[in-house]
Amino acid sequence: MENWIINVMEQYGYIGIFFLITIENIFPPIPSEIILTFGGFMTTHSDLEISGVIVASTLGSLVGALVLYGIGRSVDINKLETLVSKWGFLLRLKKGDIRKANDWFLSHGVVAVFFCRFVPLIRSLISLPAGMARMPLGLFLFLTTLGTMTWNVVLVKVGAAVGDSWERIVYYLDIYADIVYGILFICLLLMTIRFVRKRRIRRAQS
Repeated sequence: MENWIINVMEQYGYIGIFFLITIENIFPPIPSEIILTFGGFMTTHSDLEISGVIVASTLGSLVGALVLYGIGRSVDINKLETLVSKWGFLLRLKKGDIRKANDWFLSHGVVAVFFCRFVPLIRSLISLPAGMARMPLGLFLFLTTLGTMTWNVVLVKVGAAVGDSWERIVYYLDIYADIVYGILFICLLLMTIRFVRKRRIRRAQS
């Protein structure tokens, strides 16, 4: 995949970067780290400029985020609750859990949409709950632009600064991603344990 990404960027320049980042936001397994750092490196030996790479990648991020945001908005909370009330027992979910999750996002969504742009995998998927919670489009675009542009600026400039060693940066970013995944797994595990304990306490009290 890495060779394909590099070939697309070398052949199509800004348009290739825009296309790849758009796809990366919709299909998170495509690594934006390679796109951005190599894009920065390309500015040192091609006609591409740092500002152009940043603009192209940020626009791509916005388009991809809007696609997932739109999908999220198309999900009706009431229908989702009906689905969970029927099949939620398979995942130990209740109808009220969906509403609680939605209410949590309404309260903390601003922070989540911005800071999750720096978290591998989650930075793309956060657009879905933003749409489901009906976050105002203007606010969503502002936070997404601010978060993604910050991420893009850092990686593109780092790629330009290190030149031929850009792959070394990708290596360290992979380590960063593994650490983040580990932390997320632990957090998810703790939340699951807490959730199960609360359910048992409620059952015992009832």
